Amino acid sequence: METFRNVIDILSVFVLPTVIIGFPLYGLYKRVPVYEEFVEGAKEGFKVAVMIIPYLVAILFAIGMFRASGALEFLIEGARPILGAIGIPPEVIPMGIVRPLTGSGSAAIVVDMINQYGEDSLVVKIAATMYGSSETTFYVIAVYFGAVNIKKTRHAVPAGLIADFFAMILAVYVVKLLFG
Repeated sequence: METFRNVIDILSVFVLPTVIIGFPLYGLYKRVPVYEEFVEGAKEGFKVAVMIIPYLVAILFAIGMFRASGALEFLIEGARPILGAIGIPPEVIPMGIVRPLTGSGSAAIVVDMINQYGEDSLVVKIAATMYGSSETTFYVIAVYFGAVNIKKTRHAVPAGLIADFFAMILAVYVVKLLFG
């Protein structure tokens, strides 16, 4: 187990530099004008950002209402006994509930947990892993589907929530396996 951790530690040092250097080098190898393509992508991204502002306002308003209404606390208290019985720390329930809704709200939860439990605690490591391994499903649906004017999401929401659910569950058990 210790060897596995050491290998992961060593590999993790090289992942980000490899991606940052590797993609432009691959583009140059394929004779793609890398800088020009980057600038065009940035222009297109700005246009999309302006177009999605109404959708962002709507989803942020809905999230604010959800938290202010007390519904989040109600869900946490209802799920606490079930999740505790299967080995999921009750302290990470807010992350599991808020993460599919908002990135900034779930980041705030991690910061609160760090302040409460310390950055090296198992619960904070689980919450941070949940943060990194799951997606803000409703935010993504609102923004990206809104940007291309798709009104019927069909299977996107259930598929996203199922992926989030398994990411959350696996985060608990992987962190417990590595650090627990």
